[in-house]
Amino acid sequence: MTRALVAGIYAPTQTFFLPAATTSSNQKPAALDTATIAKHAVRLVKAGCTGLVCNGSNGEAALLTAAERAQVVKITREALDAAGFSQVPIIAGTSANSVSDTLALTHEAATAGADAVLVLSPTFVGGGVGMGPGGAGIERFFQLVADESPLPLVLYNYPAAAAGFDLDSDALLRLAAHPNIVGTKFTCGSVGKMARVIGQVAPVVSELDNTTTGYIAFSGVADFILPAVIVGGSGAIVGAANVFPRACVEVYNLSVAGKLAEARTKQQALAKADWSLTKRAIPGFKTILDHYHGYGGSPRLPILPISTEGAKEMCDEIAEYMKYEQSLPDIA
Repeated sequence: MTRALVAGIYAPTQTFFLPAATTSSNQKPAALDTATIAKHAVRLVKAGCTGLVCNGSNGEAALLTAAERAQVVKITREALDAAGFSQVPIIAGTSANSVSDTLALTHEAATAGADAVLVLSPTFVGGGVGMGPGGAGIERFFQLVADESPLPLVLYNYPAAAAGFDLDSDALLRLAAHPNIVGTKFTCGSVGKMARVIGQVAPVVSELDNTTTGYIAFSGVADFILPAVIVGGSGAIVGAANVFPRACVEVYNLSVAGKLAEARTKQQALAKADWSLTKRAIPGFKTILDHYHGYGGSPRLPILPISTEGAKEMCDEIAEYMKYEQSLPDIA
């Protein structure tokens, strides 16, 4: 059973690890903390997230083995089903540098319970290595993956994670013609690009109680949830939803409901709080989760945790906004 992608807020979940086994000479990779992965997934859906994304950049996918990626999806699917959230879709990150490796990860994700996949432009060629002029090779990469993928593809346009390569609106529209490419995550941050693409495809939109099918166009950054909805976007896949899920959902719901003055005020506050997370990346998210929820732990090397002083500074920065997040009710 695969679930359709619907409009709303999706959280690209963190991956959690048990404390690493250390010796005097080395540190072995820490094993997955399966209980925390499951608990975190259920908490986010209760807070109102429409779907989850496993093994994205926020989930340290590049530092996971193929088997671990499949395991994360399986743990998440089983946890949601057991908690009564079997309708919630899971998108799995299956990015790799080659078509064959991407397809292998995609097939494993499908078996583990994913409903769609999120695929980044190949990082090895993204900066131009071996690509030749233009991005035709990258477009062909996506087409070949889509031809053989057992799951629909959401394109992950994130130049900072793809050696600077940025799919423009012309490329995205050409790729949207493929029947197995169903959307884009616009982590490029370009509202104009999103508007150009949505203007020529039939987007997935939500009236809160009425979702339609079509091309799904996600904001990839929490600071443009409102602008994305205004130009016809389908919601957002944003790291901030790991920490402020209720607030992200609130901004989206106000935007969709047309309560623009209130949505604007809430978006401004979310953007400020999100910057405290964004500039500290994965270690920052895990620090806040540790402080407020008692889990988070350390990232996997070569990513290092934040210093004690840095963690205090960060927690002080977001303290007031976290009070607001905690004042909001769960939705599910």
